[in-house]
Amino acid sequence: MLAPVRNFEKPNVSYELRREKESSPSEIPYIDSPALIGQARCVKKRIVSRGRRGSELGICLLPFLFCVPLPLTGAPPPGAVSAFEAYIANVEGRIDQQHLSPSAFSAPAASDPESAKTRVRQGQVIIERLTPVAGAELPGALLHHWRGTAFVQGATAADFGQLLRGFDSYPKYFSPQVVQAKVLSHDGDHFVASMRVRQRHFLTVVMDATYDVTFGWLDAERGYSISRSTRIAEIDSPGTIAERSLSDGEEHGFLWRLTTYWTWEERDGGLYLQIEAVSLSRSVPRGLGWLVAPYAESIPRESLDFTLRSVCSALRK
Repeated sequence: MLAPVRNFEKPNVSYELRREKESSPSEIPYIDSPALIGQARCVKKRIVSRGRRGSELGICLLPFLFCVPLPLTGAPPPGAVSAFEAYIANVEGRIDQQHLSPSAFSAPAASDPESAKTRVRQGQVIIERLTPVAGAELPGALLHHWRGTAFVQGATAADFGQLLRGFDSYPKYFSPQVVQAKVLSHDGDHFVASMRVRQRHFLTVVMDATYDVTFGWLDAERGYSISRSTRIAEIDSPGTIAERSLSDGEEHGFLWRLTTYWTWEERDGGLYLQIEAVSLSRSVPRGLGWLVAPYAESIPRESLDFTLRSVCSALRK
């Protein structure tokens, strides 16, 4: 189901297209025909006339998106990968410091920590966008950084550690997103696991990924894990005899890199859970930024929210 666009500005379609074409006269914008511009104006008209968030935007947007060819991107640009790795190093430096002390094991909310703590104790899931405003756009790519926090009454650190290590049960707990999962190798607290993931938004994307996962504990009540993608492949015609992994030159860049950090802490009669996810994806096609960017940003948020809520549900059973 499509997520509604939040705080959507009223776009001036003709101006946006003219500005992009003038700024890069040697390149042809993806939206460059009266028919597509007409459909874009249809979206604008619906947004302005309705004046509210709703599914009517998704209904009008679908035919427009499928009429615009989605260019192949291949492997991520080296500059984007270097910037992503540098960003990850800073994130892990901060998380490593957190995990040294019981008093600061979990990160406080970015805004109004006391109110957030109260809401979490009341059963709410807190989702925060941590992506730097100035650093989201990398050369030919987008960086996404989200954090979610929750509390499960009566759950224990041992329960959660067992759940995370049970990769074979991921399709049960994280359906319909996780289709298959299995352990490829295991040595103590280090695992290599593979997963097939299905993402459904305005289109369905199936990917096979391999992750390097490490678990750690400060004590019996506090633990953490780091999961780093080592391979992500987009699957063409999944579940058919024509199924195959797309090559680097054929992929669309829906997800190039994903690093996930779990932190859990048993206290106050339950378990505090915190997940951070940092991902790298293709940049938004030129000419579609005002239209597609809100969706591109919502996808990693929705995935993290789904994962955290699924874990909470599994721990309550």
